[in-house]
Amino acid sequence: MILGVETSCDETAAAVVTQDGQILSNVVSSQAELHARFGGVVPEVASRRHLELVTPVIREALSEAGAGLDEVELVAVTAGPGLIGALLVGVAAAKAIAWARKLPLAPVDHLRGHVASLYLEPEPLEPPFLCLLASGGHTLLLDVQERNRAPAVLGTTIDDAAGEAFDKGARLLGLGYPGGAELDRVAREGDPGAFDFPVARVPRLDFSFSGVKTSLLYEVRGLERELPERRADLAASYQRAIVRALVERARAAAEQKGVKRVAVVGGVAANSELRASLPEAKAPPLELCTDNAAMIASAARFVEAIPYPRYLGIDAYASAV
Repeated sequence: MILGVETSCDETAAAVVTQDGQILSNVVSSQAELHARFGGVVPEVASRRHLELVTPVIREALSEAGAGLDEVELVAVTAGPGLIGALLVGVAAAKAIAWARKLPLAPVDHLRGHVASLYLEPEPLEPPFLCLLASGGHTLLLDVQERNRAPAVLGTTIDDAAGEAFDKGARLLGLGYPGGAELDRVAREGDPGAFDFPVARVPRLDFSFSGVKTSLLYEVRGLERELPERRADLAASYQRAIVRALVERARAAAEQKGVKRVAVVGGVAANSELRASLPEAKAPPLELCTDNAAMIASAARFVEAIPYPRYLGIDAYASAV
């Protein structure tokens, strides 16, 4: 059994996964309500909340799996990228458990974790495939050739990530937090053709979302009193522009690489319009799109674990390496 721990942002998560990819438990404690008053994640607040939650969440994951620490054979933890203070809480907890039980430890890259969510039962995806990774902090096109090898980056964003664009758009429209999910909900009641927001055309297979965000800002300012009546149309049109950019680039990359299988992972993979606009793509279940520990435990099956006690000196990292 593999015990996974994830604390890269504002979800404290722990999971127990078997070596063949069966999820025995996957517990996520969200801090969304805690950060809602600020309109976004406050790193120091998130770190302190992780300190309070990490032990109870791990205990609950073990309890749901019907397992004890004596049955765990490997501990996995997100080492980065993410909020450094939040990451350090998870890394410290995982190292303590692994050291106390004299177990090996697998530090996992958060982005590889998202890809590894596709390798879990009951319908694991076998490489090679093209993967669109879209989340609050990253937007990447990845060429995945093997499970145990880091994927090659074909394209990335030159400014905002797609999830960040959704969240900032929701804030401009006066919607709640977390913004992406709320914007998706409101957009279902609007007309996606009501406003013509731009889809950036940048070189190669990269993305850019700063232009569409600025266009939304100008539209909101121009409408003023009409905003409440036009909010749903704005949300639908804005969402359509972001999704178009993601879908067009993903299909262009697949054609360029001659890849038949396409997958989409990350928090934005839960977006209803993206799923509808890219029906050929394989996506994880909704509960595995947002940050969770089952994907971290899954990725640990394909990275080299560090034997006891050599991992005591490892550190977290905030940026992708």
